[in-house]
Amino acid sequence: MKLELRGITKRFGSFTANDAIDLVVEPGEIHALLGENGAGKSTLMNVLYGLYHPDGGEILIDDKVVSFAGPADAMAAGIGMVHQHFMLVPVFTVAENVELGHEQTKGFGILDAAKARREVTEVSARYGLSVPPDALIQDLPVGVQQRVEIVKALIRNAKVLILDEPTAVLTPQETDELMEVMRTLKASGTSIVFITHKLREVRAVADRITVIRRGKVVGEASPNSSSAELASLMVGRPVQLTIEKAAHEPGDVIAEVDNVRIVDDAGQVVVDDVSFDVHAGEIYALAGVQGNGQTELTEAIIGLRPLDGGRITLSGRDITDSDVHDILRADLGYVPEDRLHDGLIGSFTVAENLVLDRYDSAEFSKGPSLDVGRIAANARQRVEEFDVRTQSVDAPGSTLSGGNQQKLVLARELSRPLKLLIVAQPTRGVDVGSTEFIHRRIVAERDGGAAVVLVSTELDEVLGLADRIGVMYRGKIIGEVPAGTSAETIGLLMAGTVPDDLPARLRDPGATATGSRTTVRTEEPL
Repeated sequence: MKLELRGITKRFGSFTANDAIDLVVEPGEIHALLGENGAGKSTLMNVLYGLYHPDGGEILIDDKVVSFAGPADAMAAGIGMVHQHFMLVPVFTVAENVELGHEQTKGFGILDAAKARREVTEVSARYGLSVPPDALIQDLPVGVQQRVEIVKALIRNAKVLILDEPTAVLTPQETDELMEVMRTLKASGTSIVFITHKLREVRAVADRITVIRRGKVVGEASPNSSSAELASLMVGRPVQLTIEKAAHEPGDVIAEVDNVRIVDDAGQVVVDDVSFDVHAGEIYALAGVQGNGQTELTEAIIGLRPLDGGRITLSGRDITDSDVHDILRADLGYVPEDRLHDGLIGSFTVAENLVLDRYDSAEFSKGPSLDVGRIAANARQRVEEFDVRTQSVDAPGSTLSGGNQQKLVLARELSRPLKLLIVAQPTRGVDVGSTEFIHRRIVAERDGGAAVVLVSTELDEVLGLADRIGVMYRGKIIGEVPAGTSAETIGLLMAGTVPDDLPARLRDPGATATGSRTTVRTEEPL
């Protein structure tokens, strides 16, 4: 099936998300849609899938103009979409999720469960997807859940499959497996639109690449293009893709996390007896797939979440029961993973956001009143230093792009000397150019003598920045490895498997050997 978009335009108020975009996807082709976060890639595919109605342009299938009132029309026309956030019911089985919305029945309206299981088994075998029809979604790894979404689309006879940032939640091994699935689908004649901002993956699997920047198509490229060339197309200028840093010279221990245990509001153990330390002049990375306790652990260090056991110290001082205000005043900086909800206040101005944690200090207040002049002068200085693109320091924080919001948070946290900097997902939703800048600033803090705890699900980021790496899986650090460890080894750890060649001193005591590798032992699913 040939798919063509002609002049697709989509506006949200005065903002144009897609500006007269043309795109052709040939039958049996993997066509990558590459661009920075916010470039308009997902919006374009949501138009194609019937979730948005275009303000201009047309969609053609096999040279015939079509229009979709909603996703049901798109699916009926042979278009399927796997969203970045899966549309699955956790307590249903695979077969039940696949049938949801187009249930097949036998006599008296009874669901034909056997037929549903049979269809899942057949499609799974045909495309090498290895999906168990009777398993509950909540019991499956993220990579298998994604395959369930693909099976859903294929059972509905999708001829064009849209994959929206499909590797965002996968381990490296799961990413490689997905690439094989994509190649198998291509060989069967299925076309794939692969939405991503990850250059290495695009070059590995795409047949053609369309690059979108600020809502417009700025060029087409081949997989043989270098990463530097693709990055330049995405950003509009040359970009330094490698992270340059000198060998680290660690100093004294700054922070210690000692046997920390955290229980969430539902009574589940989400951090299970975690211990590590981080030295001055060192970047210690906590790697792992999202949802393995990293968020709760960083919230506990900053004082946002109580411990169920264990201790946290900063420069020898026990801060386990300290409140957030006291911890920040102890020279700790915190860049949260969700900048919009936890890092800034959207309705506050840029200037106000830059003093959120110090507005009551002598530097920015006169008794009970704010020193508006000093706050504005501080904002102008920080905006220039951190290249925050804003119309004015009086503009609301919500008006900034994602990358500039992240630089705003970073500017606030790095505007004072720090002993410890915690940065969680520092480049999530950030363009290539801003990523380059943020990485440089993190390295500069480390080189200035601060201890840095980096939390990231991006393996390339971990490998490029970290001096030591602790890998979290189901609430435990199951292995700690030095800089230079292979991506394969870290990927195995992220999936819960400890390689035999990992030294015993780097293993978690809760892991037990099973054959040629080691598997993490947990008392119950987390």
